[in-house]
Amino acid sequence: MHVAFGSAQLKTHTKVALIVRREPEGIRRYVHIGTGNYNSRTARLYTDVGLFTCSPSIGADVSDLFNSLTGISRQRLYRKLLVAPANLRDRFIELIEREGQHARAGRPGRIVAKMNALVDADVIDALYRASQAGVEVDLIVRGICCLRPGIPGVSDHIRVTSIVGRFLEHSRIFHFGNAGADEYFIGSADWMPRNFLRRVEAVTPVEAPNLQAKLRTLLSTCLDDNRQAWELDANGNWTQRTPSGDPRSTHTRLLEDSWGASAEMATKIDVESHGIRSHALGD
Repeated sequence: MHVAFGSAQLKTHTKVALIVRREPEGIRRYVHIGTGNYNSRTARLYTDVGLFTCSPSIGADVSDLFNSLTGISRQRLYRKLLVAPANLRDRFIELIEREGQHARAGRPGRIVAKMNALVDADVIDALYRASQAGVEVDLIVRGICCLRPGIPGVSDHIRVTSIVGRFLEHSRIFHFGNAGADEYFIGSADWMPRNFLRRVEAVTPVEAPNLQAKLRTLLSTCLDDNRQAWELDANGNWTQRTPSGDPRSTHTRLLEDSWGASAEMATKIDVESHGIRSHALGD
């Protein structure tokens, strides 16, 4: 066994596992990229998602990432992955700016992003520009948010929600509408300078339509919450939503039906060789 401790200058925060197998057809890579730690204790408290895939391009990217972590290479170009500190912030800003270009051209612009914290000034400025272009932006931010939504002429197309409940919301999920050619990403990084510049992070695209549908359902469940959701206003004040009819609690819905599990059991789904896993309680 060989143990590599990574860079002395960067914290390794990415949650990635790689298995390389020699099969009759040749060498094949199996990859898991998650939003949460491989930790049995936090898995009982956190909500996270992960992608299990044998995509050749993602597998090659993860191999390059591990080679970089072990000092074998200084990889900065990746096929599919968004990696910090190599290209993560620049790629996110490009995706945000692209939504603004769509909106200015009369096409629909849409961003939904879920994370623990939003602090990075460059990303916040890009979101303001997107809002001014007419992009509809929903941010689900569990903790600190330095963006001010709802400012006329600046951020009036941006809404910020926080989900507070039984579990700690920990998954990072990013949706860009791309004028109907939707793109979804998951990964380990919040939109903070420390994640972009001082940590090793990995964010992967989720391209399979059935898996995109699962992420879309999860984001919709959070945005539809009228029981555990809090809304941020332009003055920095949080107000909890109050149910006007039947309460819609994100965590209750996740446990009961959103991922096909009963309320007494952990929410846990594996989709064969290329799938999404969500765990609210863990094993």
